[in-house]
Amino acid sequence: MSIKNLLNSRFQAAMQQLEIPSECSPLLNQSNKPEFGDYQANGAMGAAKKLKTNPRELAQKILEQVDLDGIAAKTAIAGPGFINITLCNHFLAKALTEPSGQSTSNPQTVVIDYSGPNLAKEMHVGHLRSTIIGDAIARILEHQGQKVIRQNHMGDWGTQFGMLIGELELQLSQGEQAELALGDLEIFYQQSKKHFDADPAFADNARANVVKLQSGDPDCLKLWQQFISVSIAHNTEIYKQLNVGLKEEHIKPESAYNKDLNTIVEDLAAQQLAVESEGAKVVFLEELADKNGDPSPMIVQKSGGGFLYATTDLAAIRFRANQLKAQRILYFIDARQSLHMKQVFVTGKKAGFVADSVSLEHHAFGTMMGKDGKPFKTRTGGTVKLADLLKEAMDRAEQLVREKNNDLGDKEIMEIARKVGIGAVKYADLCKTRTNDYIFDWDSMLSFEGNTAPYLQYAYTRICSIFRKAEINLEDFTAKINIGEPQEKQLALKLLQFNDVVEQVAAECYPHTLCSYLYELSSLFMSFYEHCPILKSDVPPETANSRLQLAANSAAILKQGLDLLGIEVMEKM
Repeated sequence: MSIKNLLNSRFQAAMQQLEIPSECSPLLNQSNKPEFGDYQANGAMGAAKKLKTNPRELAQKILEQVDLDGIAAKTAIAGPGFINITLCNHFLAKALTEPSGQSTSNPQTVVIDYSGPNLAKEMHVGHLRSTIIGDAIARILEHQGQKVIRQNHMGDWGTQFGMLIGELELQLSQGEQAELALGDLEIFYQQSKKHFDADPAFADNARANVVKLQSGDPDCLKLWQQFISVSIAHNTEIYKQLNVGLKEEHIKPESAYNKDLNTIVEDLAAQQLAVESEGAKVVFLEELADKNGDPSPMIVQKSGGGFLYATTDLAAIRFRANQLKAQRILYFIDARQSLHMKQVFVTGKKAGFVADSVSLEHHAFGTMMGKDGKPFKTRTGGTVKLADLLKEAMDRAEQLVREKNNDLGDKEIMEIARKVGIGAVKYADLCKTRTNDYIFDWDSMLSFEGNTAPYLQYAYTRICSIFRKAEINLEDFTAKINIGEPQEKQLALKLLQFNDVVEQVAAECYPHTLCSYLYELSSLFMSFYEHCPILKSDVPPETANSRLQLAANSAAILKQGLDLLGIEVMEKM
């Protein structure tokens, strides 16, 4: 149930009865302070301005008209026309017993482009944000009932692969096996780059390999496929460790669009959108002109005939809009690509590759920074492999878990350490505003205090321990809720705001909003548990059961909310 939507519909009906113009919204919001009630309707001021009347008088008329029987315990007009609403405890208790699931009556087809690693190298920390932010949004939209199509636009084509094929050719000719040669993709890439820079003959062969690859040479394609297979296997393992929903069937790499690129350029040229400039085919976009009025150039074909990322991205966007029937296409790509994505979106719409009704959205994100304020690197200044980062996270978590638990077996400790370590890395990223850079700090992300994954996971395990102590099965427990204490009401209100938060994140694609909600919920539960005894002998059974039900609801929302972020919980830690 959404209290906000319920109140909004009641106030809209009242305003309609008063013949207030339909464009005037009730402006329903949660109150920031308890003295202002639980919710506020602030639309009377805007409506009064439009109607040229007194806002307090209009607010009074709205209050007299609105049906809040059984919902509000008290209403009041404050200031110039704010309507404060204090909800009935009975209403809140009843609302908590209703199904909390969320579904949409009109599901959209949403294509989400995320992760997109370059298969020339191992995945590194630069791939983390796109992968986990995109996956969280995919989970949230699926939770709503939307049809989500994941697209992993892997980089598996282009000049660098000619170089890599040449290196693999060289090593195979020396008797090396492909699996061993590609055992460490990063080292393999560095070796090939070294040969490319130092050996003109190797460089010429690499360039020739690109031509052969693009023309479909079977021997070249076979070597390329060996490299791609090893890379994908590596990436799949990383996704599994991260608890990310990307699978092999979601891969739609650059090479998949290779046959469409000539057609894209021809279509743009036929519409006079792409024109020749210094031998290249270029789209000049007046819509994105700079401060001097010069149009923004986007090259779609180089003078030598080669294609660029822009060409592939246009082919991808056309495929997603027309073949996958997307109504909304979301890209989780870092902020440095903002201009590129604007160019692709504008061109895609102008060329008719994408209907005007399709929503094209670039949800940019900032950079993971080290404590020195620079992009996160190894101590030697190299790129941090994602596999190494995740291993360190689990190792650090294991040490913490062992310090806190002497009575757990090694297998149980390792499983908890995996969930805590991976969860900590993911949550440290997701809880930050997506568009901002953030500082990567092991100590803060693995802390059991503050807005961290371990703190939320611990809150869940604490509820589990209450039920173990009571010898009650958490999953099966049901009881009537009675709300009396202020902490009970605060917790109930927060629990009932979950669907509103999910709806907001689905629309705006800022996962930190859900993180903040879960942290506030955990903090309110801790306050509730401190002030409202559950298992003490002097607590009446009816009160104890009611509080157990509030605890069970809290556990369910914490578990579900963390699952939407791709973070696992555990019953003990």
